[in-house]
Amino acid sequence: MAQCSIAAHVTGVVVEPKVVVGDVIQAGDDLIIFESMKMHVPLASPIAGTVVETLVDIGDLVEEGQAVVIVDADEQ
Repeated sequence: MAQCSIAAHVTGVVVEPKVVVGDVIQAGDDLIIFESMKMHVPLASPIAGTVVETLVDIGDLVEEGQAVVIVDADEQ
């Protein structure tokens, strides 16, 4: 399996992580909910795989493009 980092698509504050290490995810599953411009914005996974590391915690300010989750991608 190849490890892939998934980056935030908005600048915002982490309000709710939706996954933990070891979770098996599918493409399209929500990984994290950010608050940006007073709106809750979900980050959906672009790939299927297993979460191996989360790089942010509740309350963290995240910049657009910053890696937030590491996933072992399922092989196609």
